Amino acid sequence: MLKFLKGLIKFIVIVVGALYVIYFWNLDQKLMGWAYTMVNRIFDRKKVDIKF
Repeated sequence: MLKFLKGLIKFIVIVVGALYVIYFWNLDQKLMGWAYTMVNRIFDRKKVDIKF
């Protein structure tokens, strides 16, 4: 039982540490900004079907 708790605590510490790094350097927003730019490049190349 003690071995299981030790492993669980180690896992929780690693997950919290990784989440802190993501939060501290704002990596989630940087990833979404990059994805948004890539999607816009893809859709900007498409021919427009609807014309106003």
